[in-house]
Amino acid sequence: MNQLVLSARIVEATPLRYTPAGLPALDLKLEHESEQIDAGQPRQVKAALKATAFGSLAETLARRAAGSAGRFHGFLATPRNGKLVVFHIQAFQQD
Repeated sequence: MNQLVLSARIVEATPLRYTPAGLPALDLKLEHESEQIDAGQPRQVKAALKATAFGSLAETLARRAAGSAGRFHGFLATPRNGKLVVFHIQAFQQD
């Protein structure tokens, strides 16, 4: 199963673009901070990751200001010719 739910905030967004098929697309950078229990000990976790959204969700997220926080749902993938994982956002709930 490849499913990710992440509480994060938008720190960067490129201008809304369109795929060759005319589908709206948006590239984002998200940041996450939390405390997790690891080996029985509390651990401060910080993570930054690249994300992308398509369709009406891309249009919705493009209207969000940097710093907007929420819960992002989606999956992880490596783009063709890429080496880094990208979070493909499929749903968003504002905090």
